[in-house]
Order: sequence, then C-alpha cells, then structure tokens
Amino acid sequence: MIVEIIILSVLMLAALWTVMTRSILRSAIGLAFVSVMLTYIMFRLSSPIAAVFELSVCTGLISVVFISTITLTFPLSKEEVLQHMKERLSRFWYLPLILILVGLAFSLAQVKLNLTLPPPEVEQDVRNVLWKLRPFDLAGQVIMLLTGVYGVLILFRQVRKK
Repeated sequence: MIVEIIILSVLMLAALWTVMTRSILRSAIGLAFVSVMLTYIMFRLSSPIAAVFELSVCTGLISVVFISTITLTFPLSKEEVLQHMKERLSRFWYLPLILILVGLAFSLAQVKLNLTLPPPEVEQDVRNVLWKLRPFDLAGQVIMLLTGVYGVLILFRQVRKK
C-alpha cells in the first residue's frame, strides 16, 4: 500500500512540475516521466497491454516528437506569424465548410455503431482482443503513430529548406 502511495505522489509531483515549468523542453521531459510512472502503475494493476502501449507511444514516440520539434524549431516574429496565418487562411479556407457539412451529414444520418466494451477477462489472446474486440483502439494507436511520423517528416522538410 505504501508503494502505491509513493508512486502516485511522484506521479502527481511530476505532472505538476510538467505543467508549471516555464521551459517547453522540460515540460516534454516531464511528460515522458509522467508517462513512465503511469506505465508502472498500469503494470502494478495487471494491465500489461495498456502499459506497453503507454510506454511505446506516449513515453517513446510522443516524447521523441515533442523533443525533436522543440529543438529544431526557431521562434517566429509577430510579422512572420501573421504572414503564416494569412497563407494558411488562403490555402485552407474551405476546410471549415467541409467540417460543417460532414458534421451535418453525420447528425442527419442514423448510423448505429456498436461501441460496447467487451466483458472483462473474457479473452486472453492479445491478437484477438486487438483485432476483433478493440478495433477502434487499434485504429487510434495507428493514427497517433502516423500523425507523429508525418509531423516529424514535415518538420525535417521545413528545416532543410532553411
């Protein structure tokens, strides 16, 4: 019991430090440490699959993406920020319209999704759980990984141009 209290206290202190520090790089490192503590808690709670995903995606990929982005970017002046905003607005003016139309289409369509959770401790095979019982979780993991990779590729392409 005392170990759990210590781990939760360290987790809370690390999360507080992550939010309160003024350095973005220290915040990214603190976020990785919070994720490591959360992974340890998940292992102690007998959730090894969730712990492995937390360790690989949050501690690994997300921390690497954040730290590489922070170290490779340079602060922009106010004029540069305004110029970038104008360029984005001119390129992507139609995206809010598409978003509104898709939202209206989903609200008018009567689509029923089976989003019920499987009962606990029914399936022991990880492959069956991921591919058959939890496809939305797996899709979310894949989207997060691809988003991180795509963000790093865009960042490196912009750094090469400069």
